[in-house]
Amino acid sequence: MKNQDQLYLDAVALLKEMIATPSLSRDEGATADLLVRFMQRCGISDIRRSGNNVWARNKWFNPEKPTILLNSHHDTVPPNAGYTRAPFLPVEEDGKLYGLGSNDAGASLVSLLALFRYFYEERDMSHNFCIALTAEEEVSGKNGMESLVAQLGEIDFALVGEPTEMQMAIAERGLVVLDCHVTGRAGHAARNEGENAIYKALPDIEWFRNYCFPKESDLLGPVKMTVTVIQAGDRHNVVPDRCTFTVDVRVNDCYSNAEVVEEIAQRVSCEVVPRSLRLTSSSIPENHPVVVAGKALGRSCYGSPTMSDQAFLRVPSLKMGVGSSSRSHIADEYVYLQEIKEGIALYIALMDSLVWK
Repeated sequence: MKNQDQLYLDAVALLKEMIATPSLSRDEGATADLLVRFMQRCGISDIRRSGNNVWARNKWFNPEKPTILLNSHHDTVPPNAGYTRAPFLPVEEDGKLYGLGSNDAGASLVSLLALFRYFYEERDMSHNFCIALTAEEEVSGKNGMESLVAQLGEIDFALVGEPTEMQMAIAERGLVVLDCHVTGRAGHAARNEGENAIYKALPDIEWFRNYCFPKESDLLGPVKMTVTVIQAGDRHNVVPDRCTFTVDVRVNDCYSNAEVVEEIAQRVSCEVVPRSLRLTSSSIPENHPVVVAGKALGRSCYGSPTMSDQAFLRVPSLKMGVGSSSRSHIADEYVYLQEIKEGIALYIALMDSLVWK
């Protein structure tokens, strides 16, 4: 087994290289190259690449054993206008490492890669490990995990690295974006003619504001619906004949995306068009062995309002990673170096309790 102190030093050095290598969603080729080179230097064989996704299996992979997937992403959002530091310049200061993608999700990725290296050459484990370092997570792109999952083979459980302060997100909301269309009839505003599509839309908008789906999740609460965009009219003196508004729907683990859309369509008068049903909610039972093991290590459970590549996994999955979700996408993003060190140790302790049984 690898020395944990050396794994930590290697992880920090890799994270600095990643920060210095722009990897905006859909343009992650340079960080994919970087990750392949790093894994090659570490002696990992049979490294595979699909687009900008990089993945590998442990040295003594046995198809007769169950497989644990380790997953995090190496793409980032663009730096926002509030940055006072150079986003692609890794800087250590006061125990923090600054740089775009340091917290979301570079720290989790390098820590999971350290975990993978720790167990890579072990022969007699009860489980295999497969690590997938994915692209396009920030945009839920079709060339990220969604395109890769069929290539990974049979997976029994997934550990997804996102900033959760190393607590256990055992449920995650799904997402459906709805475009709602209302048709009226154009007329001259001064003559009180036509049928105003904006006014026709108001009752439906109010319904989205107030409706409560009957099933509430213990971990995620109710389904949340928020009207976020509205478009209608282009001249002050013409009654608009079309109104389109967009609704952000965050689905709990009590419903499928299709069930939520069906219920909405039955209760509103506008035309409801979902952009996609592919971003599903996820959950893992509290009695799953990995959750039980996490609790034994003092980890708490909660439901996550944010999305990850879990949306594309159809197996039990746990979201648990280094850093804080509150630092994701902020200006002057950072992660504490101590968080990485502790994260690697916690990941190893968690898996130690599972793979030697």
